[in-house]
Amino acid sequence: MKGPWAVGVDVGATKIEAARVNLGGMVGDSIRTATNVSGGPKAIIADILEAVRTLTERAGSDPAGVGAGIAGQIDRDTGSVRFAPNLGWRDVPLRADLEEALGIDTVVTNDVRAATFGEWLHGAGRGYNDIVCVYVGTGIGGGVVAAGRMLSGCTNTAGEIGHITIDLNGPPCTCGNRGCLEALAGGWALARAARLMIEEDPKGGRTLLEMAGGITADVSAETIARAAKKGDAMALRLLEDAGRALAAGCVSLVNAFNPCRLILGGGVVDGVPELIDRVRRGLDQRALPAARAGVEVVPAVLGPIAGVVGAGSLALHIRSDQGQA
Repeated sequence: MKGPWAVGVDVGATKIEAARVNLGGMVGDSIRTATNVSGGPKAIIADILEAVRTLTERAGSDPAGVGAGIAGQIDRDTGSVRFAPNLGWRDVPLRADLEEALGIDTVVTNDVRAATFGEWLHGAGRGYNDIVCVYVGTGIGGGVVAAGRMLSGCTNTAGEIGHITIDLNGPPCTCGNRGCLEALAGGWALARAARLMIEEDPKGGRTLLEMAGGITADVSAETIARAAKKGDAMALRLLEDAGRALAAGCVSLVNAFNPCRLILGGGVVDGVPELIDRVRRGLDQRALPAARAGVEVVPAVLGPIAGVVGAGSLALHIRSDQGQA
C-alpha cells in the first residue's frame, strides 16, 4: 500500500474491525476481534489500541491518523461518545483516550456516518455532491451529503433517519417514540412483528418457526428473508409491510434533500435486495415529480468494509484539509 494511510476502526456491538486505508480507499491489512461489551469502555479501548499498534508494527510505518466509527452519539468538539446504547457507554472520552495512548491524531464519528463517507468518496456515491445513504440492518441509520458536504447538524446528530415518524399511531420504538421508520422496517422490528404474527396465527407461522429451530424468540430478520425466498406467505407479508414503510421514509428523504443518488445498504437490504425496487416504485408513486426526476436509487457497494473505509478516509481527509497529508 503506497502513500499516506490511516487506521479505520468500526466498533459494533459484536465486533471491532480495524484496517489500513489509503487515500484511494483501498483496504490493506485488517484485524477483527469480538467486542468485549461486558468489559466496559476500558476493555474495548484496549482492544482498539492493540489493533492500531499491531497494524502499525506490521506496516513498518506510522499512520497519518486514526478514524473510529461508533454506533452512538458523538460530541463533535471533543470526540467523546455521549451515548452508545449497544455498548452501554455514556460520556466516554474516546478521542482523548486514543490520542493520549497513541500520540496520533484521531477522529471519532457515528458509525453510519462513517459508512456514508466511505460510500460517498469510494463507493456508490463517488462523483456526486448530493446523496442520501440509508442503511437497514438491526436498526436504521444513514447520512446526508448536500452540496458536497456531509451534514452533521447543530448537535452532531444529523442522519438519524431511522427515527423519521412514518405512523403517528404505529408501534413503539426503542427511542421512546411511536411509528418510527426503524420500528416498522428495521431488523429488530421485523423480528418483533413476526413473533406477534406467529403467536396470533401459529399455523401460518409454521415455516418461520421451523426455520428458527422451533423457538419463537429466535425468529429474526434473516429467518424472514430465508422464508420469503421459499414463498412463505407470512414472511412475504412482513416484507411487504416493511417495504412500504421504507419506501415512505425514502419519499420523505428525497423530497427533503433532493439527492442525485439514494443509496441503500445494510444487512436487511443485502438479504432482501427486492426492497430496492420497492423503494423505486414508492418514489415513482409518491415523491414530488421534480425531486424524483433526478434521483437514482442504487445499492451500496462497499458492503461490510464501508465503516472502516469511511473512518480511515475521514481521518485522511481531515489531515489533508490541514495540509498535513
